[in-house]
Amino acid sequence: MRIFLFPLLLLACLVSVAQQPGPYHYSIRKYMEAKRFAVSSAHPLASEAGARIMREGGNAVDAAIAVQLALAVVYPAAGNLGGGGFMVARLADGRTVSIDYREKAPARAHRDMYLDSAGNPVVRKSLDGHLAAGVPGTVAGLVASQEYGRLPLSRLAAPAIELAEKGFVITAHEADGLNRLREAFIQLNTRPVAFVKDTPWKPGDTLVQRDLAGTLRRIARKGMKGFYAGETAKLLAAEMKRGGGIITGKDMAAYKAASRKPVEFEFRGHTVISMPLPSSGGIGLQQMLGMVDATHPERFAFHSPEAVQRMIEAERRAYADRAEFLGDPDFVKVPVAQLTGNAYLRQRMADFTPGKPTPSKGVNAGGPFESTETTHLSVVDAEGNAVAVTTTLNGSYGSKVVVGGAGFLLNNEMDDFSVKPGAPNMYGLLGTEANAIAPGKRMLSSMTPTIVLKNGKPYLVTGTPGGSTIITSMFQTIMNDIVFGLDAKTNVNAPKFHHQWWPDEVRIEKEFPEATRLALEKMGYTLKTGVPWSRTELIRIENGKIEAVGDWRGDDSVAGE
Repeated sequence: MRIFLFPLLLLACLVSVAQQPGPYHYSIRKYMEAKRFAVSSAHPLASEAGARIMREGGNAVDAAIAVQLALAVVYPAAGNLGGGGFMVARLADGRTVSIDYREKAPARAHRDMYLDSAGNPVVRKSLDGHLAAGVPGTVAGLVASQEYGRLPLSRLAAPAIELAEKGFVITAHEADGLNRLREAFIQLNTRPVAFVKDTPWKPGDTLVQRDLAGTLRRIARKGMKGFYAGETAKLLAAEMKRGGGIITGKDMAAYKAASRKPVEFEFRGHTVISMPLPSSGGIGLQQMLGMVDATHPERFAFHSPEAVQRMIEAERRAYADRAEFLGDPDFVKVPVAQLTGNAYLRQRMADFTPGKPTPSKGVNAGGPFESTETTHLSVVDAEGNAVAVTTTLNGSYGSKVVVGGAGFLLNNEMDDFSVKPGAPNMYGLLGTEANAIAPGKRMLSSMTPTIVLKNGKPYLVTGTPGGSTIITSMFQTIMNDIVFGLDAKTNVNAPKFHHQWWPDEVRIEKEFPEATRLALEKMGYTLKTGVPWSRTELIRIENGKIEAVGDWRGDDSVAGE
């Protein structure tokens, strides 16, 4: 694969660009009010691709497919063909849909594949290179989603193919990411890749990915067979052989997306619809909202020490249960009804003490019972369809491995298994045998695409990247609207906080209120300030007005009309 640098050529209907001497530039739009349809995603060109599809007669599902394909081109850190994800939809006819296209462990995977001879985890082995990749699910998910759309895949892939073949101008943020990982791309790949050139990337450079365009064309023509069989599958198998990976052509041919029953529950007069296992998000949301509701947080102000403490303690307990019980439901029996029952959630908060932390060493999983890089998009259309999709490569640029001749990055999702029960993954999350590696098994995920209904109609369509912080970000997004009454823009851009049971600390963004930080430290909490981690895509619909918000933390952008 070679690098080509020339001016950006895109159809006018795809994106509005300002023509200047030198590179072309596109604008990022963080907020809009729409009447008919709206898209919010991690990149302006991807959002415009979705808007284009709806202008051409497609519905929200069609648009979501087009956005995902475009993100595979313009947002390689997380948008992908070589990863996986989840779709949650609420259709205009009242049906709810969730499609699971999470990656799977290859047939040659085994429980101890990332341990050394002494039984200790070899940390980078599940993160970098060919062996870190699970069998990709994204393309199978897009094809499965087509059942609820109306346009052919050839139309939906057209914007992505144009962007891959003709190129797009990169931003400062994108240039920084490519430069930072230059050596990893060189060391981990068996063929030259489009992400490496002789001189450092700079804002205004044009990235062209012709091998990726070829793969997208095969998908557009042949659907599943264009990716999981034929030339693309052969190229992936050859890449695995060169790099010491274990995904085979048989693994590719065997992959299927799964339809699941969405998690649905009531919260203060609203219906929350989210992703079920192997996502831990829907269950985690139901647990956190149920636990905190019993403590009456509405008595306190937004981001007050009292409100935040109650939410932290709900997060702590939900993540303890996540570590102990949750895994792929096709492989392990998970006591979902018990974990989300009202009596259990009340009992979980019985030892909560206002003004005092509950040490994580004293918070075990409940029971006993009877037997960061990700991206999100939200879409609504004029017909009343609402779609929330979260996809991932896991780490930024996944395993850093590009399939030679095919141009797409592979995930490093194998790290989301419990490499060794009790040992943390890249996000510090602990796990048990429920999430141990097994051939054909899907690894546990935190991705939480979510739709909230009000008066029986879509009200919030939302989701975020952020690894282990995804569920707590969604928890706060729903609380901020329904309990604390924040407007859409303030909700998305408010600083986040996060507790995941272990390590026993509260992560906060640097914009977090100083007075609340000091109050929590006085109570005895350990707080650590980190870089921004949430990039929430939110669409809010009420009284005929559609509000779409792109997060300030990245190049996120909205489109619609």
